[in-house]
Amino acid sequence: MLRWSIIFIVVALIAAVLGFGGIAGAATEIAKILFFVFLVLFVLSLIFGKKMTR
Repeated sequence: MLRWSIIFIVVALIAAVLGFGGIAGAATEIAKILFFVFLVLFVLSLIFGKKMTR
């Protein structure tokens, strides 16, 4: 999921450089959403991973 977030950030940067504001904005929003979903899942896996090992 982090890979997809990085891909969308790269797409947003390229689109912004080329002047496609709408595409850049949409790609940025998708990247932000994916990044926060990744963070939530990462934290949950850390919490539940530690509970399983005890």
